[in-house]
Amino acid sequence: MKSRILVVDDDVEPRERLCASLTRLGHEAHAANSGEQALALLQSQSFDALITDVHTGELTGLELCARVREGWPDIPTIVLTERPDAQTVVAALRAGAFDFVTKPVDMDSVSSRLARALQRVGLAREVCQMRSTLSPTGTTLIGDSPALAATQSLVARIADTDVPVLVTGESGVGKELVARELHRQSRRESEPFVAVNCAAIPSQLLESELFGHVRGAFTGANRARDGLFVEAGGGTLFLDEIGELPIETQPKLLRALQERQVRAVGSDRSAGFHARVVTATNVDLETQIGLGRFREDLFYRINVVNVHIPPLRSRGRDVLLLAQYFLDRAATRSGRQIEGISVSVAAKLLAYDWPGNVRELENCIERAVALARYDELTVADLPERISRYELGEQLDEQLPDPPVPKEWITLSELEGRYIREVVRAVKGNKSRAAEILGLARRTLYRRLDRLNGDTSKSDFRPKLQEGP
Repeated sequence: MKSRILVVDDDVEPRERLCASLTRLGHEAHAANSGEQALALLQSQSFDALITDVHTGELTGLELCARVREGWPDIPTIVLTERPDAQTVVAALRAGAFDFVTKPVDMDSVSSRLARALQRVGLAREVCQMRSTLSPTGTTLIGDSPALAATQSLVARIADTDVPVLVTGESGVGKELVARELHRQSRRESEPFVAVNCAAIPSQLLESELFGHVRGAFTGANRARDGLFVEAGGGTLFLDEIGELPIETQPKLLRALQERQVRAVGSDRSAGFHARVVTATNVDLETQIGLGRFREDLFYRINVVNVHIPPLRSRGRDVLLLAQYFLDRAATRSGRQIEGISVSVAAKLLAYDWPGNVRELENCIERAVALARYDELTVADLPERISRYELGEQLDEQLPDPPVPKEWITLSELEGRYIREVVRAVKGNKSRAAEILGLARRTLYRRLDRLNGDTSKSDFRPKLQEGP
């Protein structure tokens, strides 16, 4: 959709030239010859941004900025000025200008600043909308991104079945939340949801934890105990980190799943169980099978339906919805009056790549709420790794691929060419060359000897001169 830009300048020629340039860039440009006319247009029409010269008649560009900030705070203003001195810049920023451009106008500069302004305004509107629309949805899977939509749809389709489900995804994406959502949307909702981390229990105790034990089965077994399969009743048993299950326990789990029966440690009798079993892992089980660390038959038994959760970095604006959700929850728990996140915080949250996924975001927001000094979170409240995060990698992805040379050269060859060029530039003065290259003269001698080892075929052998 085209952005509507209002250009204000009392000089006809530069005003029309800028409007024409903006139109070529794909914007819808409108012109005003004075600050007063600009205000009239703002009252009758909607605009996405305003570009104004400092001199716009009786109502100056800076005065117009202040009026726009008061009446239309969501419209960013870019000021054009012939004197980019500190006093003018400070005055423009104090008046509410988003940015300024030096005259004569360079359209590349205008385009980049306008794009940044429009992006920030769009983000501000989204943050505002998010605050007003986010409400309990009855689901633990928060987000409306296409990446999450497929997961939500699959969960809804299989929730009320008994089919075994394997939940996969990176650490911290919320695999237990998906398991709980499967349970919540099923007819088993009123029954227990029992979760166990297979990696957190010592291997010698895991079998007893899962299947139970009789009294005296081992040292310390002073009384009989039902395992988690039985404790889950008709509900859901969630086995997290199934890839860490000891290889010696895997055949017993396979038999239990196949026969729908478990045998307590030390017992000679089996008992049936009725719980649905959902498993999860953040490792590639097929790779583990190849390494002999996971049984292939068990893999096919638990992986009837695979629910994959996308990483947070691929879920776009979901990070803002999740951030607001975690903020509301943390603020309620701590009794803090914090409404939401600032636009600057939103930009940082969207830029960061979240290697720890949703768990890391939750930790970040809880920390920010604890440290917050105002009624909304600021960048200063964020962990340093996020507040100082740069967009370099993301910007690289948006740039076109650089041209690939027909022939690549080694780093050693590139270094040799550079050394030769430096020596040539200083006309063979080895002291000066060593200084420029940051090398000791002795080191430079060795490099040059190596480069000029075959003097009969060398097209260049610099004549060295001693430095003064």
